[in-house]
Amino acid sequence: MQDPQVQRLRRLDCCAVSDALDKLKLPGAVTGLPQRSGAGRIAGRAITVKLGTGAPPPGPAKHLGCTAIECAGPDDVIVVEQTSGVEAGCWGGLLSLGAKVRGVAGVVADGPVRDIDEAIGCDFPVFSRSLTSLTARGRVVEKGTNVPLQIGAAEVQPGDYVLADRSAVIFIAERDIERVLDAAETIVAKEAAMAKAILAGTPIGDVMGGNYEHMLKD
Repeated sequence: MQDPQVQRLRRLDCCAVSDALDKLKLPGAVTGLPQRSGAGRIAGRAITVKLGTGAPPPGPAKHLGCTAIECAGPDDVIVVEQTSGVEAGCWGGLLSLGAKVRGVAGVVADGPVRDIDEAIGCDFPVFSRSLTSLTARGRVVEKGTNVPLQIGAAEVQPGDYVLADRSAVIFIAERDIERVLDAAETIVAKEAAMAKAILAGTPIGDVMGGNYEHMLKD
């Protein structure tokens, strides 16, 4: 069953949602995670993966990211934190393929990803802090799946809403999603009316002079 909030979020761009966060005085906008593969925006619920150095948690050995992929679907975005300071891939080609087969919306990684040409080849959306050729093996391990993360300045909880496009990545707490969507949809409608006026020949200074500066106050 599709999440109706995810469907609404997919119709919005990150700039409109960022403006909505500003209006509501909420955090959540993260820059510096450009789209490396795939086309167009992605949206979904966060399935989180935290990586780090040291020993993995006790239990059967499992390749990093696999648990997240196995419990993800089309309304999910896998979000990975790899801010250990060690250059090591936190996502790779086989993971992209596995996530693509599951229908996962995409992955957002605060850290290096590798095999990006493979992600491009299978048209799987990847947003990441950087790129690398270096494997995770012997460098970083998975510390947990569906645990709290710190992505840039944003605190991300499992199940939070995620929107990503070429402008930014946005994280929205589940408790805030309805009012953020309402505010963003209002902003989009106002901007559409302004665009229509410009296309009709109204001077752009007249359209934007007062409307734009006060748009978030209404």
